[in-house]
Amino acid sequence: MGIKQIAKNSRAGYDFFLEEKYEAGVVLQGTEVKSLRDGKATLTEAFVTIDNSGEAWLHNLVIPHYAFGNLNNHVENRKRKLLMHRSEIDEINKRIAQKGLTLIPTQLYFKDSRVKCEIALAKGKKLYDKRDAAAKKDLDRKLRQGNYE
Repeated sequence: MGIKQIAKNSRAGYDFFLEEKYEAGVVLQGTEVKSLRDGKATLTEAFVTIDNSGEAWLHNLVIPHYAFGNLNNHVENRKRKLLMHRSEIDEINKRIAQKGLTLIPTQLYFKDSRVKCEIALAKGKKLYDKRDAAAKKDLDRKLRQGNYE
């Protein structure tokens, strides 16, 4: 079947140094899947937490109401449970506690008709890091086009 991308967090690479990526399933309800099949989701303000019982939760993922839904439509901005192996969650939790990293979703996609979320351990960039990355990107673009003097 393959992979069909639903949403991508384009600011993740700009605002963070992405270290390690994981794949997690997402627990959805009702009309959320139909809305995702229309390609409607926003990951820009989303983040992941791990609670005291060792469960991963995705916060601030916005899935708009399904256009043809009824009164039983889902809540747009609710927190959603992520499905991961216990060993992965424990490893992530240990790394977050040691290094001061955060956990952010980078993309949301269908994989064999199941909704998956790619999450990454990330460290925040400072302003000068963002400037350096933008300057390097601009220089690479000019070199590719061949009009750098």
